[in-house]
Amino acid sequence: MAASLKKFIQQLAGKKAPGPSTSFTVFHVFYALQLLSQKPIGRTKLAELLGVGDGAIRTIISRLREADLIEISKSGCELTEKGRDIWGQFEEAFPKEIDFGKSELNPNEYNYAFLVRNCGEKVGSGINQRDAAIIAGAHKAFVMVYHNGHLRIESVIEDMEKQYPKTTRQMLEQLQPKENDAIVVASAESPLRAKRGAFAASWSLLNA
Repeated sequence: MAASLKKFIQQLAGKKAPGPSTSFTVFHVFYALQLLSQKPIGRTKLAELLGVGDGAIRTIISRLREADLIEISKSGCELTEKGRDIWGQFEEAFPKEIDFGKSELNPNEYNYAFLVRNCGEKVGSGINQRDAAIIAGAHKAFVMVYHNGHLRIESVIEDMEKQYPKTTRQMLEQLQPKENDAIVVASAESPLRAKRGAFAASWSLLNA
């Protein structure tokens, strides 16, 4: 499921030949579907929420319509049945996420976390995920794995709760990880950049 979702979304967000490269990423497709899963949204508002310009939002909407993921009504853009199915696949892969602002993890920047289901064994050193987050605009990122009732960072921190008790408890309560789940945290100067970085790192774990 994750592999087919990743291939489908990457093709959707990728360059169409012939033509210029796209000015948006897989994250913008993901976030557009997430926003539209909640309610219909007009083009201008959707562009504002995604942080993209007029040209990019026109292309995003066009691609989503061509893929039969959205339809346009008087209320704005809204998900089709296929769009809701694709969004459901995203929710299976990333069932929970939290914006926990400025915290003890990084008090000077915004922090965002994604729960990635059953991908703990794919994390390794976490360097690949960190690099993906930084390329996407985050300043810092790290990945924790839930194992034997504790969150740990491979070869760095064996028990996050001892070092960062308040934030770790918040993540455990709100994300509710299970054995072998991964939690990706990214930090940036804005909530949107932090979310984009955390998503990019999480996306890199799918079918890794």
